[in-house]
Amino acid sequence: MTTELNVCTPAAPSMAPAPGPGQVDFGAVKQRQHATWASGNYAIVGTTLQIVGEHLAEAVDLRAGEEVLDVAAGNGNATLAAARRFARVTSTDYVPELLEKGAERARANGLEVRFQTADAEDLPFADGAFDVALSTFGVMFAPDQARAARELTRVVRGGGRIGLANWTPEGFIGDLFRLIASYVPPPAGVQSPMRWGTEPRIVELFGPDATDIRCERRRFNFRYQSAAHWIEVFRNFYGPTYKVYAALDPDRQASLTRDIGALLERQNVGGAHSLVVPSEYLEVVITRK
Repeated sequence: MTTELNVCTPAAPSMAPAPGPGQVDFGAVKQRQHATWASGNYAIVGTTLQIVGEHLAEAVDLRAGEEVLDVAAGNGNATLAAARRFARVTSTDYVPELLEKGAERARANGLEVRFQTADAEDLPFADGAFDVALSTFGVMFAPDQARAARELTRVVRGGGRIGLANWTPEGFIGDLFRLIASYVPPPAGVQSPMRWGTEPRIVELFGPDATDIRCERRRFNFRYQSAAHWIEVFRNFYGPTYKVYAALDPDRQASLTRDIGALLERQNVGGAHSLVVPSEYLEVVITRK
């Protein structure tokens, strides 16, 4: 099998009119996000989340031969899960470095996948081009949430499915992002990505174009040697924490390390000699009108 990689041109946020007074400059926000996700080495963390992609492929009842789009695919967890089920998969992200990691994984697994740089808010595909669209902890970070939802809906045919895995605000990752925001506040006016992990927001975004929406709260377990080990990995490889640490002076870095360590220890269910931290996410399956 072959893997087609189309990431030669660096991804850039889609062009949009300049924001008016009081409006959010989504283009500027995406430029900063792009730099964040391209930093570190997300694949080190991302591959540990593979089970989420497998669960999502089953939740949408993915069939062999279906045309599948993975949006904001990162290093390809949902991509690989769909390709293993003999779907025809197009894997997209606006960070070429992430797609390259996904392509390496596809080649190593002997899977045929097409990789293409694409902005989740401006997908370069025809209306109804796909049977299924997937996103695991990806599209939820698009700053213009309504636009990203419209694009997901647009590229899926009538009767097709949209499958999402989104961190919830009540879970560990929600707690972590609130903690990070207390050190480096997010851009003003941008809605929290954790809203994608709430049932009312999903209904608000997708309800008008859906015949059915199913939401199930699941847990992913972060499994590491210790809190210190988790912090070491995320500080060095996970873009958001990598960038936050880089923005702080040494005293604030030490304070953040203590606060994250305390958060991890409070939620650790792995005992005194290991770290197991359950993190809730919302698994969503939407059937398109």
